Amino acid sequence: MIQHESIAAHGGQLVNRIATTDQRQEFLDKADHLPIVQVDDRTVSDLEMIAIGGFSPLTGFMEEADYQSVVNTMRLANGLPWSIPITLSVVEETAAPLKEGSLVRLDDAKGRFVGVLQLTQKYHYDKKQEALHVYRTNEEKHPGVNVVYNQGAVNLAGSIWLLQRDPHSKFPLYQIDPAESRSLFREKGWKTVVGFQTRNPIHRAHEYIIKCALEIVDGLFLHPLVGATKEDDIPADVRMRCYEIMLEHYFPKDRVILAINPAAMRYAGPREAIFHALVRKNYGCTHFIVGRDHAGVGDYYGTYDAQYIFDEFKPEELGILPLKFEHAFYCTRTEGMATTKTSPSLPEERIHLSGTKVREMLRRGELPPPQFSRPQVAKELARTMKVFTENQYEI
Repeated sequence: MIQHESIAAHGGQLVNRIATTDQRQEFLDKADHLPIVQVDDRTVSDLEMIAIGGFSPLTGFMEEADYQSVVNTMRLANGLPWSIPITLSVVEETAAPLKEGSLVRLDDAKGRFVGVLQLTQKYHYDKKQEALHVYRTNEEKHPGVNVVYNQGAVNLAGSIWLLQRDPHSKFPLYQIDPAESRSLFREKGWKTVVGFQTRNPIHRAHEYIIKCALEIVDGLFLHPLVGATKEDDIPADVRMRCYEIMLEHYFPKDRVILAINPAAMRYAGPREAIFHALVRKNYGCTHFIVGRDHAGVGDYYGTYDAQYIFDEFKPEELGILPLKFEHAFYCTRTEGMATTKTSPSLPEERIHLSGTKVREMLRRGELPPPQFSRPQVAKELARTMKVFTENQYEI
């Protein structure tokens, strides 16, 4: 069993690239003289995750050696496991005047000076190769591939500093960085902590596998992703209300910490499962839940491909233990939540609903059955669905 005291950040040391007061002032003094690159919300999320240590051991955007190694082998150039390229891509016209070895000012979409890049490299890359290796498809309708195909052709690499970081506009109470989560785990005396990743509202199947995991560890780190997602994913504020409802009524409060994950969603399936696990390792988790079709989209990945990929690494290389769960359902024969591992039921004795089916029910004003969703959560989703339908949005 991995003990909490031995869980170092990935690569050995938790990265901190948040500019000190003196550094920030120095950069602000130079602001008007630095070349500016405007970055999108996804890049701002990556910038933040690098700075707070969520992407340790990365100190910035990947140089070509690391990028090529990650795309082709799921490892950094030094051999350390890493499955998703973290890059800052710009168009040729933006890259051309930038000089390697210089500082670059990074502004967000609102024009705020949010970060600094110490530019060490500019390099071209093969978008199709990245798509096929990372996402296992080159179809542009895949949301992750679509992002790659529509971003610039040149990657800017180098270490970063984060200058501008305000309390989260919607969830300031849940903005817990890796250094703080590790401190909280120590204060609570948790030696083993399981992390749970989701971009969807929590339902009974989620609740079941989380509680199964909670039986064998000291605490739960409920860590929903609130960065950029697909337009038809349920909004983060709705999901957070659902988590709050569940924690209020159905979980032991002293054994759960709810925090936001500011990262953007990639929809890279198996590779993203590895990525999500390593991020939670950086937050101090010793275990990580991997369910069916983790980080999947459409039918691009097999149901349990995100579990099989962990077998491609030695456990000590990853340093965090995956807890692999089958698809859970409500079993009418045993009158409880179960999986095919624990239930003798026939398919017709299992209650599980697709997201599409649930949305259709909510649009008709029907609540999902309590065997699928806790009533309080179903009512919250129904209320939200009505608001979004009236505004011609889909959740």
